[in-house]
Amino acid sequence: MFSGIIEEVGKVVKVTDSADGRRLQILAPEVTRDVKLGDSVSCNGTCLTVVDFDQESFAVEAVWETLRRTNLGSMTEGSPVNLERALKFSDRLGGHLVSGHVDAVATIVKIEKEGFSSVLSFELEPELAPFFVEKGSVAINGVSLTVVDFPQDSKEKFVFRVALIPHTLTVTTFGQLTVGSQVNIETDIVARYVARWLAPSLGLDPEKLPFAAGAQKP
Repeated sequence: MFSGIIEEVGKVVKVTDSADGRRLQILAPEVTRDVKLGDSVSCNGTCLTVVDFDQESFAVEAVWETLRRTNLGSMTEGSPVNLERALKFSDRLGGHLVSGHVDAVATIVKIEKEGFSSVLSFELEPELAPFFVEKGSVAINGVSLTVVDFPQDSKEKFVFRVALIPHTLTVTTFGQLTVGSQVNIETDIVARYVARWLAPSLGLDPEKLPFAAGAQKP
């Protein structure tokens, strides 16, 4: 589990493809400082396992299904990536509980300045709309954020907004994103458990809920 508080923005320094998937070598001196083989690291909100490391970088591997369902598939050498090591029991939960299992990929459709903050609008498939509430939590590229509102809601697409302070733009990859950028979305895990619990009483199959097929840890 993770908290959605980014520890470091790493940089992809090597990409190696194989028949089974892709290996990413990520330069991240802070995260690598006490990393061990087998540790879980959130990479843009996707929980991946450390398979190798040196003094300043570590390697993770992702199967093709994970690459298809997240924005990790579009990463190349030089790409920035939000990083967070798994929570310890003694850690403070500064954001909200994030599992590292991505539900969908959303697209930035608008970036607005409102005072000292930036308000970003994201568009994704409407099936996930029931798991969003105003002032509720959402993880975007692994960052714990608060949903502001829903300026547009249609049968074709669902749009929601979040506000980012300058600090968040500086210490995450958000400051480098533009309209058209794709981001990983993980809905609030509490909302997902509630939906799964209530599904039978609503005549729904829990296994057919939209997040049931989300990208999982390889």
